[in-house]
Amino acid sequence: MKEERQDSFVSSVVSMNGDVWSVGAEVPMEVALKYKGSGYKRVVCTLNNQETYQCALMPAGQGRYFVNVNVQLQKKLSLSVGDEVQVSIVPDKSKYGLPMPEELQAIFDMDAEGDKVFHTLTPGKQRTLLHLVGKPKSSEIRIKKAMVVVDYLKEVNGKLDFKQLNEAFKRANQK
Repeated sequence: MKEERQDSFVSSVVSMNGDVWSVGAEVPMEVALKYKGSGYKRVVCTLNNQETYQCALMPAGQGRYFVNVNVQLQKKLSLSVGDEVQVSIVPDKSKYGLPMPEELQAIFDMDAEGDKVFHTLTPGKQRTLLHLVGKPKSSEIRIKKAMVVVDYLKEVNGKLDFKQLNEAFKRANQK
């Protein structure tokens, strides 16, 4: 099996001043272009040889790129804007770009219609739902969220509206 090429570099933690992403680590242009040119927009990123996560190479404008460094990572690694960080990235060759929660996969294994509707969604919407289901620490809560997501997707035939999905979560929590 061919070993995956890893790119490692030292970067600065920077403020992104954006509506969605607030803090990131800059990716050198030659590294970003190599990934973009090979068709990989998503990478598996490791910061300071400690925390590994899946993310996208995001455009920062003016031909620059970055990887998101969320608040949890900043706290875990004691990172602040202006700090240097060791970054290693490899192409993300996973099916979804995030792990499939066991609980959601179990429902798909039993519910072919739910599985089919989920797979009609765009990869970005699939990742968002995987994140929503996989984020809680409790398996019981992940099961409940997975059931709500699948029932909602079937009800709306894949016409996902996140405000409506949030309402479905609220209704389920009231039961």
